[in-house]
Amino acid sequence: MELTYISPCHFGLESVLSGELKRMGASNVKADNGKVEFSGDFNILARANINLRTAERVLIKLAEFKAYSFEDLFQGVKRIPLEDFIGKKDAFPVKGWSINSKLHSIPDCQSIVKKAAVERLKAHYNQEWFSETGSVHQLQFSILNDLVTIMLDTSGVGLHKRGYRAHSNEAPIKETLAAGIVDLARVKEYSHICDPFCGSGTFLIEAATKALNIPPCIRRKFAAQDWGLIDEAVWREERTRGLDNIKKGAEFRAYGSDIDKNAVELTLSNAKKAGVASRLSVKVADIKDFKAQDNLITFANPPYGERMLEKNEAEAIYKVIGKVFEKRVKNSYYIISPHERFERIYGKSADKRRKLYNGMMKCQLYMYFR
Repeated sequence: MELTYISPCHFGLESVLSGELKRMGASNVKADNGKVEFSGDFNILARANINLRTAERVLIKLAEFKAYSFEDLFQGVKRIPLEDFIGKKDAFPVKGWSINSKLHSIPDCQSIVKKAAVERLKAHYNQEWFSETGSVHQLQFSILNDLVTIMLDTSGVGLHKRGYRAHSNEAPIKETLAAGIVDLARVKEYSHICDPFCGSGTFLIEAATKALNIPPCIRRKFAAQDWGLIDEAVWREERTRGLDNIKKGAEFRAYGSDIDKNAVELTLSNAKKAGVASRLSVKVADIKDFKAQDNLITFANPPYGERMLEKNEAEAIYKVIGKVFEKRVKNSYYIISPHERFERIYGKSADKRRKLYNGMMKCQLYMYFR
């Protein structure tokens, strides 16, 4: 069955996610603001969930239509053959958002979508009441400039939940965002990388799994596995495919440090859960003792002066890294920061910048590679 899918991602990483999808064999790949649309069969659905590094989730696109009134919304949803996916005992909660549209009340839109779904399923199953005790089929809607998109979530828990980071330190970077930055840095199986603010180890672990081609979500389950629609053989096939493609002979190495001993211990614990601990060397160290090296890719999410540290303390750290992040042969630095004057304090203009969001915080990725 050929379906159309939508994968949301961090703003600024649409091209990275598009590349991932094309490499895994998805068709009709189209990037948009904060999402990528693509097509494929159930194997692509499973492959995307297991292997995508920068996607937040994989959604089946059920319908798209204009709605200027609640009646338009109701009738649009009621036309969707939801019975193709949702059984008579299945749960089908609704959530969504609306921007720049006549239908701006989220609770009202949720209620209308739910009511229309119930009416559609009532007519198909010839029953008046739904227990919703079965598997969860999360319906999602988005309304942008009066264009409604109705989707079905196949992932369940967001794909940033790889399973290795049960706990994080005070200023974590999301796994999917770190993976996108790792991709932009062109980490390869032979790369050596470093993070002197390793925290919970996200950059180090995402770089390691990328270099070794370890599927990020190989160890976890997905909502669509409980639906009974996709043969379990499809999931087994795609997990086996992912395991067979791991580059066990890769020369990749990662070096991390942090001034906080607990962060170092957390990094090592997380790396062990991710199966990459043998590729990491982590120690307690102050950033002022950092030594630049040839052929090293350095990632950094330094303190930003909000909650964690006072702003002047964060700026003092930026000055330090501006001194110790020296240019060497074939080395590079990828630093993410929300500070608008970062380059001036750091002391060098970036060779390239990219606007990204760490959660709801607008940041810049400052890239130094020349």
